Amino acid sequence: MANEQMTTQMASKPGFIAALDQSGGSTPGALKLYGIPETAYSGDAEMFRLMHEMRTRIITAPAFTGNRVIGAILFEGTMDGAIENTPVPTYLWERRHVVPFVKVDKGLEAEKDGVRLMKPMPELDKLLDRAVKLGVYGTKMRSVIEHASKAGIAAIVDQQFKVGDQIAAKGLMPILEPEVSIKAPDKAEAEAILRDEILRHLGASSSDRRIMLKLTIPSEPDHYKPLIEHPRVARVVALSGGYTRDDACRRLAQNHGMIASFSRALVEELKKQMSDDEFNAAVGRSIEEIYQASTVKH
Repeated sequence: MANEQMTTQMASKPGFIAALDQSGGSTPGALKLYGIPETAYSGDAEMFRLMHEMRTRIITAPAFTGNRVIGAILFEGTMDGAIENTPVPTYLWERRHVVPFVKVDKGLEAEKDGVRLMKPMPELDKLLDRAVKLGVYGTKMRSVIEHASKAGIAAIVDQQFKVGDQIAAKGLMPILEPEVSIKAPDKAEAEAILRDEILRHLGASSSDRRIMLKLTIPSEPDHYKPLIEHPRVARVVALSGGYTRDDACRRLAQNHGMIASFSRALVEELKKQMSDDEFNAAVGRSIEEIYQASTVKH
C-alpha cells in the first residue's frame, strides 16, 4: 500500500524534503529571485501560472527523485495542478517516488506576546478531504516566534497541536512548524522554551499518533535531540529560515538526526533564463549539497 511505503520513507529513508510551497505574499519575491520581475505579469492568476512553471521545471529535473528528495511540500494550487497531464501528487509519488505534502495554513496573525499565530482556517476540512482524494500523505502549517515569550510560545504550540489533531483525524501526517525567527534577539532562549513546550504536549497526549516537526536550525547543535528521539515524532526537519544554502547546510550538518526541508536555500541559484542543461545542473548541485548536510553529520 502506497501509504505504508510513504510512512516508511518519511520515517527512515536518508534524504530531505523540498519545500515548494511559497504562496500569496511570498510568491512575488520568489519569482523575482528566479529572474521574473513583478512588471512581467499582472494579476494573481498569471503570477501563480509562472510559479507553477518554475515548480514543474524543478520537479521534472533529473536529480529530483526519491533517491535524494524523499518528500515535497506543495502550495494548494500546485497540489490541484498537473504535470504532463498527471495530478501533481500522483506524478511526485508514481514518477519520482517523492512523498507529497500540502501547506494548509492561510498566513499569520499580527504579532502578539512575541509570536504570530496562524490565521483561522475555516475551510480546512474541505482542503484535507481534497488532499486525501489526491493521494497526498501529509500537511504543513507555519507560525512564527519572534521573541522568547513563554505565554506566546505556549499559545503557538497549543494551536499547532490542536490543528495537528484535526489533520491526523483525516489520516494525514501533520508537519507542525513553529518557526523561531533567525532574527530573534533571544533565539536560543526561545528554542529552549519551544522544545520544553513540545515535549510537554507530546507527554500529555494519550494518542499514539505520530507527528513531524519543522523547526529552525537551533543555535545550539543537537538541541532538539529529545524531540528527534521521541517515539511520537516521525521526523524532525529543518527550515532554512533566511540563511544562505551554504550557511544553512553548515549549521544543519551539526545536528544529528535532523534533515532539511529548505525552500529559499533550495532554489537560490535557479534562474528562468538558464538553459535546461544549466538549470538541471544547478538543481542537481543544490540537491546534492542539501542531501549531504541531511545525511553526513559532523
